[in-house]
Amino acid sequence: MYQHLYQGFLQANPGVQHFACHSHHYWPDVTRDAMLAYWDDSARLVDDKWELVFGEKMPAVQRHIARILRLPEPGQIVFAPNTHEFVMRLLSCFQPGQPLRVVTTDSEFHSFTRQINRLNEYAEVELVRVPSEPFASLPERLCAAVAAANTDLVFFSQVFFNSGVGIADLTGLVQRLDQLTDAMIVVDGYHGFMAIPTDLSAIAERIFYLAGSYKYAQGGEGGCFMAVPAGCLLRPYYTGWFAEFGELSQAKAGEVQYASNGQRFAGATMDCSALYRVLSVFELFQREGLTVEVTQAYIRQLQQKFLQQLEQLQHPLLNRQHLLAPDGQVQGQFLTFRFAADKVAALADALKQRGIHTDYRGDRLRFGFALYQRPEQLDLSCLAELRHV
Repeated sequence: MYQHLYQGFLQANPGVQHFACHSHHYWPDVTRDAMLAYWDDSARLVDDKWELVFGEKMPAVQRHIARILRLPEPGQIVFAPNTHEFVMRLLSCFQPGQPLRVVTTDSEFHSFTRQINRLNEYAEVELVRVPSEPFASLPERLCAAVAAANTDLVFFSQVFFNSGVGIADLTGLVQRLDQLTDAMIVVDGYHGFMAIPTDLSAIAERIFYLAGSYKYAQGGEGGCFMAVPAGCLLRPYYTGWFAEFGELSQAKAGEVQYASNGQRFAGATMDCSALYRVLSVFELFQREGLTVEVTQAYIRQLQQKFLQQLEQLQHPLLNRQHLLAPDGQVQGQFLTFRFAADKVAALADALKQRGIHTDYRGDRLRFGFALYQRPEQLDLSCLAELRHV
């Protein structure tokens, strides 16, 4: 089907069934050519390469992201090497030493969780962590927590990294939050971007949306982005020289100036090869007709084939009873099974010894699915000998 697009990674990993694509996705072959093109452009243009990067490459990537997410203003998209930079830049919009109330969930990715836990050690920071389960009632419980007191920041994932379960109605949730608060609303979309169809058009001017290319955009690390609400005039004090590029806001005398679009949240010099890589993937997918909807339909076929094999094997741990997939909820591109943490680690290690690469976090074993897999090649027969792991 699509394996011809990934020959470099597949040939480098013979005999491997790679179910860890939600952690580190294989890159399509076009990304290698993109890396070399970045080197060639750097050699040819040297310092003048920034005109190419900011004048052509970055706007092209912005347009693709805006198209995929139905964002009205491509110029509101800004780039950084990782989403943690954006988290810190957003946090730096708040006055240091002043009270800060943050409402989030107990299922956010490690970098945000670690950072907000560290800030919570200061008396002026109040952290309200809403349990993500039961998933169906999360929107109501999140809204209740926000409404309970004056809230400054709401941060939650579109698809949770530790379950693969997502928000069923993202637009509806943001609109409800908007009626309750004028707080900053941040959506971590890393496991949603290019994994599930996403239309941000109705909420683009209300949320900050974070994602990147390391997962389903398949361009590797270093290519993260944030969609910034149009008209945003926040002035992060964690700022770099990139934030002055483009049209500048009107500034008071002696004040640090910021770009008037999403670039106001930019940092400083970065390795822009990531932009070349992810741009090559966007262009490849357009040529191949691989929309998010087409990809999602193919992933669902793989997941169903996978679950059918599990039903036949009747493994005591890897079965539907331990699957985190509530009815009626959005499901990302990976499936998560929850059982005893020591059993999870042991089973993951045993599977890896047999060429089945997975990924686990505590008591959760995750199986990801990708275009470089084929339904007829999924082979879980080794589980028959791993019933007592």
